[in-house]
Amino acid sequence: MSGAFRISAAAAWPCSAATTPRPAGSSASAALSSRCVRSPLSPARCGWRPTDSSASASMILSAAIFITLVGLLGYLHFVKIDQETLLIIDSLGIQMTSSYASGKESTTFIEMGKVKDIVINEAIYMQKVIYYLCILLKDPVEPHGISQVVPVFQSAKPRLDCLIEVYRSCQEILAQQKATSTNP
Repeated sequence: MSGAFRISAAAAWPCSAATTPRPAGSSASAALSSRCVRSPLSPARCGWRPTDSSASASMILSAAIFITLVGLLGYLHFVKIDQETLLIIDSLGIQMTSSYASGKESTTFIEMGKVKDIVINEAIYMQKVIYYLCILLKDPVEPHGISQVVPVFQSAKPRLDCLIEVYRSCQEILAQQKATSTNP
């Protein structure tokens, strides 16, 4: 082994790390002295801490995994819808139920007296035309007006032929309800 020594570049760091002569084949990071280690009373001024770097990396990784799991559970509980149902009872009203991936269910009920009509509407979504079923609610002030448009299948986005079949069934029930309400 030759008698050549190399001085590390650690002397240029803002923390007063002492440089130690090392053999020519050693790494530059090994030249830092223990004075750069963070202590509770006098924190080091440099960003490199050889004693706690693996612990802080482990904590960061654990926190990232925890946040990811919480986000995934939140997504499954509040966003991801597995099934949507539409139940129409001509004398009572319309019930819409959304079942989430977590098992949670959300139900909305609209009284039949508030329903003006059910229509298929079209919209442009992500550079394509989509069709969706809507419930038109009567305006309480103006009898021929519409107060609100309620979309029915918000996450499923069924094809037009499926929507037409559901639309026809809904129109049959609404026609029966209108016929029974006009003929006492």
